[in-house]
Amino acid sequence: MSDEVKFRPYTHPAGGWGAAKATARVLLEQSVVTTGSRALLSMNHPHGFKCPSCAWPNPDREKTLEFCENGAKALAVEATKRRIGRDFFAAHTVTELMERSDYWLEQQGRLTEPMRYDAATDRYVPCDWDAAFAMIGDALRALDHPDQAEFYTSGRTSNEAAFLYSVFVREFGTNNFPDCSNMCHEPTSRGLPASIGIGKGTVIINDFAHTEAIFIIGQNTGTNSPRMMTELVHARKRGVPIVVINPMPERALMRFTEPQDPVKMATFGSTEIASEFCQVRIGGDIAVIKGMMKTLLELDDAARAAGTPRLLDVDFIAAHTDGFDAVAQDARATSWADIVAVSGLEEAQIRRIGAIYAHAGASIVCYGMGITQHQQGARAIQQIANLLMMKGNFGRAGGGICPVRGHSNVQGDRTVGIDEKPTPAYLARLQAAFGFTPPSEHGHHVVESVKAMIDGRARVFIGMGGNFIHAIPDTPIAYRAMATLDLTVGIATKLNRGHLVHGRQALILPVIARSEIDIQASGPQFVTLEDAMSNVGASRGVLEPASPHLLSEIEIVCRMAKATLPHSVVPWGTYIDDYNLIRDKIAEVYPDFADFNVRIHEPKGFHLYNPPRHREWRTATGKANFLPFAGLAMDPPVDDAAMLRLATVRSHDQYNTTIYSNTDRYRGVYDTRMVVLMNADDMRDRAIAPESPVVLETLSDDGIVRRVGDLRALPYSLPRGAVAGYYPELNPLLPLDHFDEISGTPAAKSIPVRVVAA
Repeated sequence: MSDEVKFRPYTHPAGGWGAAKATARVLLEQSVVTTGSRALLSMNHPHGFKCPSCAWPNPDREKTLEFCENGAKALAVEATKRRIGRDFFAAHTVTELMERSDYWLEQQGRLTEPMRYDAATDRYVPCDWDAAFAMIGDALRALDHPDQAEFYTSGRTSNEAAFLYSVFVREFGTNNFPDCSNMCHEPTSRGLPASIGIGKGTVIINDFAHTEAIFIIGQNTGTNSPRMMTELVHARKRGVPIVVINPMPERALMRFTEPQDPVKMATFGSTEIASEFCQVRIGGDIAVIKGMMKTLLELDDAARAAGTPRLLDVDFIAAHTDGFDAVAQDARATSWADIVAVSGLEEAQIRRIGAIYAHAGASIVCYGMGITQHQQGARAIQQIANLLMMKGNFGRAGGGICPVRGHSNVQGDRTVGIDEKPTPAYLARLQAAFGFTPPSEHGHHVVESVKAMIDGRARVFIGMGGNFIHAIPDTPIAYRAMATLDLTVGIATKLNRGHLVHGRQALILPVIARSEIDIQASGPQFVTLEDAMSNVGASRGVLEPASPHLLSEIEIVCRMAKATLPHSVVPWGTYIDDYNLIRDKIAEVYPDFADFNVRIHEPKGFHLYNPPRHREWRTATGKANFLPFAGLAMDPPVDDAAMLRLATVRSHDQYNTTIYSNTDRYRGVYDTRMVVLMNADDMRDRAIAPESPVVLETLSDDGIVRRVGDLRALPYSLPRGAVAGYYPELNPLLPLDHFDEISGTPAAKSIPVRVVAA
């Protein structure tokens, strides 16, 4: 790293000319100005393709341009003119490539043909498709038990491919489905059903036009779901309060300029987004929520005493919920002193935002991984549901819970079968539809799959997209575990670290991208995706494939199945030819997809039935459940006076593990990712000067030394006791056993560390 880190605060609004300039630059860098600009006009439009980036739904109002800066980046690097073929791999050993940065690997371009690892030369060499599938089939059939294989799924996988993948793996005989959702919103999937009967949000996009208050907790909207900013801008323009609760003051949630607003752009104007910013301590969110509940109860008591209308929705609570008294009693008994101490906020501010919620007729609570990636992430979500139930904010226009999902089909993959804990009802429908008996034993999620590799219980890993090795905790340990496998398979559009950390045998299988045309025997095909609000829509590529040697996700799944299961009862070949047949089977297994092939031709697709929106509760009690939580802390205390809480974050020029550049302009960090952001007083206490070198060390009691050096300390607006740094560079600090106790999601937003001057 350079001796001088470029660090200068970004003072402009988010979006605006900065976003327009960044969009133009990435199209130019990837040599796709004309092609990319034309494709952008088709992105997120009927008869076009869905954005390969985030899962935010399309607005009800029609817009000519329905993309954001990060969506344009995702498309540009997917449509790039750069190519990786056999000449590239002949020129670079895997050992040499391991020395390159993730950003450098990303910049090399699209994969063009299947490749096989050759141990004798330490290089990937060309491999024809038939030989690749034969290698996979041989490796899987050679296992002592199907549970020795791990089948990973990325959120970019379509509904059709994910559904067939789940059918293939279950006919093979296992429920080992480590999935990218295990690392982000699994606390939603596992924690929310106990509250409201479904592991999804209840909000639709039109609710933002009717809400009277919005609360955003633990989410960096302007980077992770930038198209959401349009709804926030419209809400602020009509006077809706937006309360932001986050340890870091993210730029887009302070001020934002819509790049597609000609007046704002011409006048360099902007919209103030946060009407109130609450700089909570890391892990203090449950304390804030309990403080809001306590405030609501106190205000309702006062209203009842004064004979004025109640602020609690007592009719909803009585008719639709169970367990209110225990939660109310707990909130009343929790002291303000404890709430203030854990949250880091002043009592007056919590009372102020509690009053905003109490007096709003309908409210939306949005949250991201700042909530989910804690050891009590699932229970924090249940407390959010408690708060919403107190005001009857389920089944009313403008109200509800809004988990802001990241990847573009991460929710859809779970809906159509990527689930290591399948229900008996689903398995019965699957058996009826296909004629084989699927396994009922629960399989592995991500953490369990890594442990199986470490213990030698896993021998094969197949990754349907994604960069598994750099998304998971304990990077060095995971590297060593992955290298012990018999076979690793990466199905991808671009080269990434996951292809370089491989088993004794390894394959890279290049796939047609979502933005590209997919033609099969029955003609042009389309796939479907589910967005973060349960809308299912069609996606049709418009660009020519990067290489004539690419296959679709669906064909790769089907041919893996045929090679592995020579006596399969499933007609895999027919699904390659006609994707309508896959959708017919999805509808047969999932009643909510009835008439799939008819409804999907509606211009905006269709919305999956969401029971809580209709005040229908598919829970054990038949009602929405208030679930108490003892205490306030989202993570257990650590007995070390030097301890700081590390939150790993993404830069603005990044999506998941994909690095678009080494700059994070909204946070004012340029040309490096090896930084740790710190509270200035914490730096002073440790005699750490701005931009001086430091080392981070994890505080744990498992005897494993975890440390990352070559970091520069930068002063930043963070609460005392909090530090932040970039993912995946700081994943080596995240212990595999540091996870949410309900879902198993790694607690990457609260890693206990020590900062040491280098």
